[in-house]
Amino acid sequence: MPIPLPLRAYQENMLPAVEEAMEAIVERAHCQADDGLYDMLAYHLGWQGEGAGPAARGKRIRPLLLLLTVEAAGGQWRRAVPAAAAVELLHNFSLIHDDIEDNGDTRRGRPTVWKRWGLPLGLNSGDALFTLANIAVLELHPPIDAETTLQAARILHQTALHLTKGQHLDISYEDRPTVSIEAYWQMVEGKTAALLAACTELGALLAGVPDVQRRAYHEFGRMLGLAFQAWDDYLGIWGDAALTGKSVTGDLMERKKTLPVLYGLEQQGAFARAWAGGSPHTPEEVPALAAALEADGARAYTEATAASLTGEALQALEKAAPQGAAGEALRQLAQLLLQRAH
Repeated sequence: MPIPLPLRAYQENMLPAVEEAMEAIVERAHCQADDGLYDMLAYHLGWQGEGAGPAARGKRIRPLLLLLTVEAAGGQWRRAVPAAAAVELLHNFSLIHDDIEDNGDTRRGRPTVWKRWGLPLGLNSGDALFTLANIAVLELHPPIDAETTLQAARILHQTALHLTKGQHLDISYEDRPTVSIEAYWQMVEGKTAALLAACTELGALLAGVPDVQRRAYHEFGRMLGLAFQAWDDYLGIWGDAALTGKSVTGDLMERKKTLPVLYGLEQQGAFARAWAGGSPHTPEEVPALAAALEADGARAYTEATAASLTGEALQALEKAAPQGAAGEALRQLAQLLLQRAH
């Protein structure tokens, strides 16, 4: 999907500044005796190694979301670049640890850090990115005043705790025969919504808006994360793989407890009977499972839930009253995230 103006213009200005700030922070990982730690971090962040480049870096959605919020709320985005670098480093810390905990072999088409360098060094590299994220946010001061910088650091720390709580729930749910939809949303609040909410709240904080507007921006980011996950779960079964790049067999083959699966299990119908037993499913079984899910109402339920959450996210954004070209770019970014091929 093409990126519209003015989002593309802001992206072209903001993301190089974020990349430069991240590179300056990660430079601190150099060791006099051995540059291996820096090399691992630079590899994971897509800066070096085979396959390095834009595809290996990812889309950098989170720092872009933060900086657009700053500008749309009346602030100066360049003053907030250290916070944008911090949220992206925190996100990548979580990815390195997720890959280890999920036994993931590849990330963005390349071997994961722990697969390439081993488990102990992989863990250590994730720890390094976590530490560097906390160093990065402190670079706000100056020109940002000390009190605001301290508030930003507090938001980042609380978000890191939310991320780890969400990951804990995600891992613990794997061995549970049943998980309620309510429990699912508690996990998503941590794993997906917390960091997006932090991006928009940090942007509002650094723009110096009143508390009521800051809360609206926080709610926008939170609902954006919930809606994004609901659509992601939908696309994981009923999406067009050619458009989304997401397999429509993986979620069911791997028996992931996504929103449509949990809804289908609660109906105790044909899908629940086919799911029983706990054995992995083959690619040949997936179409019948997806059809049973749809027959039990899971497709309609998931689509309706995702649409409702999308509406709530956009309502929260309008309540925050983003202004100018940056406000329009922020709306465009939200629409791109929430309307990708569904």
